[in-house]
Amino acid sequence: MKRIIDTENVNIIGTKIKEARIKAGMSQKQLSEKLELVAVYTCRGSVSRIENGRRAVTDIEIDAISKILNVSLDYLFGRE
Repeated sequence: MKRIIDTENVNIIGTKIKEARIKAGMSQKQLSEKLELVAVYTCRGSVSRIENGRRAVTDIEIDAISKILNVSLDYLFGRE
């Protein structure tokens, strides 16, 4: 199957997640642990890869991350 994305990045929200996580004073490990509490199992390494744009993010992960970091989906997608 041909890739839809022609860049190295496989997501467009990683930098915003990192920005919001740091603003919230949270480490990658803490974010991972909070995701686990809502049954979204994303290890610290996966959080790092998401933030660096090297891992795709599921809609379930995006929703949980936005709630945990208290940011809107529009913020994560750079629409505000």
